[in-house]
Amino acid sequence: MSNLSVNHLLGIKQLNKNDIELILSTAQNFKEVINRPIKKVPSLRDLTVANLFFENSTRTRLSFELAQKRLSADVINFSASNSSVKKGETLVDTVNNILAMKVDMIIMRHASPGAAMFLAKKVNAKIINAGDGAHEHPTQALLDAFSMQEKLGNLKGKKVVIVGDILHSRVALSNIFCLQKLGAIVKVCGPLTLIPKFITSLGVEVEPNLKKALEWCDVANMLRIQLERQDIKYFPSLREYTMMYGLDKELLDSLSKKIVVMHPGPINRGVEITSDVADSKQSIILEQVENGVAVRMAVMFLLAGRQSD
Repeated sequence: MSNLSVNHLLGIKQLNKNDIELILSTAQNFKEVINRPIKKVPSLRDLTVANLFFENSTRTRLSFELAQKRLSADVINFSASNSSVKKGETLVDTVNNILAMKVDMIIMRHASPGAAMFLAKKVNAKIINAGDGAHEHPTQALLDAFSMQEKLGNLKGKKVVIVGDILHSRVALSNIFCLQKLGAIVKVCGPLTLIPKFITSLGVEVEPNLKKALEWCDVANMLRIQLERQDIKYFPSLREYTMMYGLDKELLDSLSKKIVVMHPGPINRGVEITSDVADSKQSIILEQVENGVAVRMAVMFLLAGRQSD
């Protein structure tokens, strides 16, 4: 079996095309496992994994935890709100105390961009970035790519538009890196106040008109408006945002072709997409959730098998 070229999963930026393809093909095998009557394999039976979440999370945290249990790993869950971090303990001290309990792998979500990379240089354990601020969210991009491949086959030449709050989204950046490495063409769409100035330097076009973007694409990935990360008003009101950039059934049905609709969650129903779109046959939102477990199993399995240099 080939190995990953990295010791940690800190971001998609650090992966090459072979790494991504290896993770996705391994995830395909694990997807078959989790659809069997007995869903567990002993692949990580001797490993202890710590989930360190310094920011709130439902789907990502549950998905990682389920993936760990499916692989028979021992799991420690750590929530910053109930920890000594509240008493002023540093990130490195917190992690070193956990590692002293002989933990092999750390899954970390943190509000500061670069936190996972910082940690990888300081501690002796495999690190998986479960989201660092508005920077990257690599496993989300991998499960999105996996879900698109299931629906469309090879992604080379496929057209993907990412719609919404690009400025505050770690999902957008990781998706752009991942899709481009797999040969897809990416555009972004949203209010210009929510599109970062550097985006065109990544080889991504900006399409401010939602209808035009949807007519162009094969896949529309609808992002949540991240009000919790917004310190100023980027658009007049949610109602106005929805009128300009919300996807409803009428707009979806008016397109000249059937497109695939995705959303990384959590969904603000009635804001970025309406319920009848989220629950429609063109939506693969629940498939994304299911595929998340298989992809995270694949990432942990491959990193555990890679010997440190």
